[in-house]
Amino acid sequence: MQNPIGEADLEWILHRNCEGTEQLQEFYFFRKGIPMKIGFDNEKYLSMQSAHIRERIDQFGDKLYLEFGGKLFDDFHASRVLPGFAPDSKLRMLMQLADYAEIVIVISAADIEKNKVRGDLGITYDVDVLRLRDEFINRGLYVGSVVITQYAGQISADQFKARLEKKNIKVYLHYPIDGYPSNVPLIVSENGYGKNDYIETSRPLVVITAPGPGSGKMATCLSQLYHDNLRGIKAGYAKFETFPIWNIPLKHPINLAYEAATADLNDVNMIDPFHLEAYGETAVNYNRDIEIFPVLSAIFEGIYGECPYKSPTDMGVNMAGNCIVDDEACREASNMEIIRRYYAALNKAARTDTGQTEVYKIELLMKQAKITTDDRKVTVAAKERAEQLGVPTAAVELPDGVIVTSKTTDFLGASAALLLNALKHLAGISHETRLIKPEAIEPIQELKVKYLGGKNPRLHTDEVLIALTLAASSDANAKAALEHLPMLKGCQVHTSVMLSEVDIKIFKKLGMELTSEPIQTSKKVY
Repeated sequence: MQNPIGEADLEWILHRNCEGTEQLQEFYFFRKGIPMKIGFDNEKYLSMQSAHIRERIDQFGDKLYLEFGGKLFDDFHASRVLPGFAPDSKLRMLMQLADYAEIVIVISAADIEKNKVRGDLGITYDVDVLRLRDEFINRGLYVGSVVITQYAGQISADQFKARLEKKNIKVYLHYPIDGYPSNVPLIVSENGYGKNDYIETSRPLVVITAPGPGSGKMATCLSQLYHDNLRGIKAGYAKFETFPIWNIPLKHPINLAYEAATADLNDVNMIDPFHLEAYGETAVNYNRDIEIFPVLSAIFEGIYGECPYKSPTDMGVNMAGNCIVDDEACREASNMEIIRRYYAALNKAARTDTGQTEVYKIELLMKQAKITTDDRKVTVAAKERAEQLGVPTAAVELPDGVIVTSKTTDFLGASAALLLNALKHLAGISHETRLIKPEAIEPIQELKVKYLGGKNPRLHTDEVLIALTLAASSDANAKAALEHLPMLKGCQVHTSVMLSEVDIKIFKKLGMELTSEPIQTSKKVY
């Protein structure tokens, strides 16, 4: 048995911050002599990106409104397709500009009214506004205000505004404009942007962000340009969107993975025709920015008399493409992401009978990338084992490349068994060794069935981890296995059947990349 990394309990492990977990993983890779696949230079990115934004501020003079697309932190999609990209890279980059920047958070009144929920966090957009504000402030960033867009007297928006103002948060209202975005004469007038509240800002870089897409970030930026121009303030607009990456090929797996991630939004990557015409150079953008550019250009002309940009690509400030250091590693990671997105779409279609269009779209992307589900090793391993045994199975690819499998037993579901089998391998414990004795499992099963009215006596992933934690107090093997739990972060997992929400959440908390066959089983089986 190898020496454990350090003392830890279950709660500590599941809630480790990303930096701490990465340090443990680096130590494990070093000890095993396994080369880490790094395709992206994160430090170069932080330096180059912040410098480029400073240059864009200088280009316009007094002020730059920077529309932040995507996630400012917890950008796990970027970290999956660009190995080496830290999930909070954009936030860390912004922290380098903390003395220059203030943040304005935008939320649509329509989203407040319908209680729109963030799919990744499971919280409503209005709650996320408060979460984002606290996160920014805790990182030392200045949050100036909140803007409620598309305000048309919604009671829920009024209540949210009052709630914010009780916390001494400045709130501004922006209103719908008839004919937006095509009615440029009305938009660029006192009855268009002129009706909106003017957002008082005090710093040269104003970052406009939101809980999710469709919140009105771009319109907020343009409204400010209109008001600033009336006040004699020289202001500019730029957009920071990580994907698609403009200076790599259109059909590069990184860009295809972005299309897969946004299949539900009908986003399509395209060659920017305006950029090609202006400069004779190929650049990649996506359909919504390309389609809206003529309107944006007309709005800029209405405000300034001319448009400072010749193409939608010109508006961007993304430097990610310049920081790819291993193209092959990024291609491989992106192909795996496309396959994961495909399985997510299949599972959604199986559960809800909706989203079949997403499935078809990602199938086309897979053909363009020349990949199939068989290119993912764990997918093949789990399906082959299920065919051999005729029971639900699971497979995980560990950091050393070893594939570990599991099956459903009388005591454990396949997912719970997989965690134990994987931890045994990582800790150098014999597969035959029992980390949790049957006599410790049986009382839990009795509790589930006899007292809690459950039908399935098998332990789920959360229950097996709790049982392992209890065993670790008196068993050295269980303790060593538990302490290797952080090593599972980033590991690929596939199951031969769809999982319960409990198991899905545990895999997500562990940072494991889970996919499942779109096969539903009865509650008695799984």
